[in-house]
Amino acid sequence: MPIANPTHSPTHLVLIPSYNPGPKVFETVASARAQWNPVWVVVDGSTDGTTARLQQMAQADNGLRVLVLPQNQGKGAAVLHGLDEASAQGFTHALCMDSDGQHPAALIGTFMQRSQEHLGAMVLGVPVFDASAPALRVRGRKISNWWANLETLWAGIGDSLYGFRVYPIEPLRAVMRGQRWMRRFDFDPEAAVRLCWHGVTPLNVPAPVKYLQAHEGGVSHFNYRRDNLLLSWMHFRLMVGFVLRLPLLLMRRWRSPSGAR
Repeated sequence: MPIANPTHSPTHLVLIPSYNPGPKVFETVASARAQWNPVWVVVDGSTDGTTARLQQMAQADNGLRVLVLPQNQGKGAAVLHGLDEASAQGFTHALCMDSDGQHPAALIGTFMQRSQEHLGAMVLGVPVFDASAPALRVRGRKISNWWANLETLWAGIGDSLYGFRVYPIEPLRAVMRGQRWMRRFDFDPEAAVRLCWHGVTPLNVPAPVKYLQAHEGGVSHFNYRRDNLLLSWMHFRLMVGFVLRLPLLLMRRWRSPSGAR
């Protein structure tokens, strides 16, 4: 059913890529719709039966749209599909959030307002962890963050992996269409780095993150070995790009020594 009085925007939308998230996705989507209009879900080839109910929710709610990819292509590919469609509909910015309930829907308005005040920037969530966060993953992301900041000459990326973010659509589409990477788990950190190279300023906003257990409806597709190998390959590629861009980055830093906010 339609949601009462969420903030409506003709320029900013919420974009939720979804792959086999389990029933938690319905709560996630409802929470997002309570805060914002419109909300789009890109179903990335899910096989867990959630697609049909999401489509039913969209039929009863004009502020919700569900796009369905026939097979799993990866988070980045799902986001790009949504960005292409959003651009065609005249939207300029997209807040991306995960479908599994980890991200704080209550902060959608705060992030969107920050984006509306700084249209040329990307608004990056900086995770505030609670006791549910696996210690190994908390420590591991510090390594990725260090590399991301080196690769951008410390442009101000508060966290490279947290996917609760507002992106300017056209710069991100240009970055993604310019190369064949960023289609899977490597999307979030590579997007932040490449957009910094593109001259997009990162703005950091603290946001809580909740790691849900199985009995709470939590579903994780993270594979420690596979995904860390993917991130290692990604940072190798980005370091090559960093070296090639180093004169430009140094010039930009010299002209704007204040850095990120």
